[in-house]
Amino acid sequence: MNVLNKRWAAAAAAAAGLVLLTACGSGGSSGGSSGGATTLGFAQVGAESGWRTANTKSIQESAKTAGIELKFSDAQQKQENQISAIRSYIQQKVKVIAFSPVVESGWDTVLKEAKTANIPVILTDRAIDSPDKSLYKTFLGSDFVAEGKKAGEWLTKEYGSATGDVNIVELQGTTGSAPANDRKKGFADVIAADPKYKIVASQTGEFTRAKGKEVMEAFLKSQPKIDVLYAHNDDMALGAIEAIEAAGKVPGKDIKIVSVDAVKDGMQALADGKINHIVECNPLLGPQLMDLVKKVAAGEQVPARIETKETEFDQAAAKAALPQRQY
Repeated sequence: MNVLNKRWAAAAAAAAGLVLLTACGSGGSSGGSSGGATTLGFAQVGAESGWRTANTKSIQESAKTAGIELKFSDAQQKQENQISAIRSYIQQKVKVIAFSPVVESGWDTVLKEAKTANIPVILTDRAIDSPDKSLYKTFLGSDFVAEGKKAGEWLTKEYGSATGDVNIVELQGTTGSAPANDRKKGFADVIAADPKYKIVASQTGEFTRAKGKEVMEAFLKSQPKIDVLYAHNDDMALGAIEAIEAAGKVPGKDIKIVSVDAVKDGMQALADGKINHIVECNPLLGPQLMDLVKKVAAGEQVPARIETKETEFDQAAAKAALPQRQY
């Protein structure tokens, strides 16, 4: 009997240890909170650009400041990774899910799963094209069509008096993503009013510096005359500048450049005259996002769309803004 009792005691101790380990490993996510803190599951696109890095930092720091427990995943620009992360957050019973969708389409199934689990969803930075608006509570981010229009308006002012064709090459963002689709549309809508503006080549540079350089190299070989580069973000513009200089041309003069973002490296290139105009897209969404998370978690009503305030920069404005630039 003593031996049997000892065995039972050992088994009970082992079971208790296993329960303890399980509890520690769970991150205290049961019920969506740890010590009363609201738990946010955030599925980030990746780390493809300086903008995205600043966006991630803003979210992580703001969560700490707000006392929100953040579960963070990097999808490495793959939709299937984001869907897996969202499903993981549903299983962990987080209080709120937020994510920046890699592409616009293909989210209905997983978001219906979140809705069934009564976990509210917030879209940040990028929108989705689902007709079912009940799948998410709100969108926080920029008006990408307006950004494209601003880039187009700068171009039409810059070349308003030009008599011949103005040949434009376009470095698009990630294929199928909201910023790529919308920045292309906004720009195209503005320049369509005058047939002298011709987009002679348009290809994705995947929002990365390396791909921007690679695609610009191909543009320079295939296009005998390029007047303007329109880049959907600064990182691609910066990669393109390397290609332009390697081809013996002067960026900002031989080929004028307009881009979107206004990250520090892009602003420096603008101050140096290598980029001619930048339309801002603010990545510092963290404080607004945490405010929304708290409201949504408490069951409060929030606006269906919240847009960030943004501006534009020429060379003088870039020089003035650079010393205080946070990203």
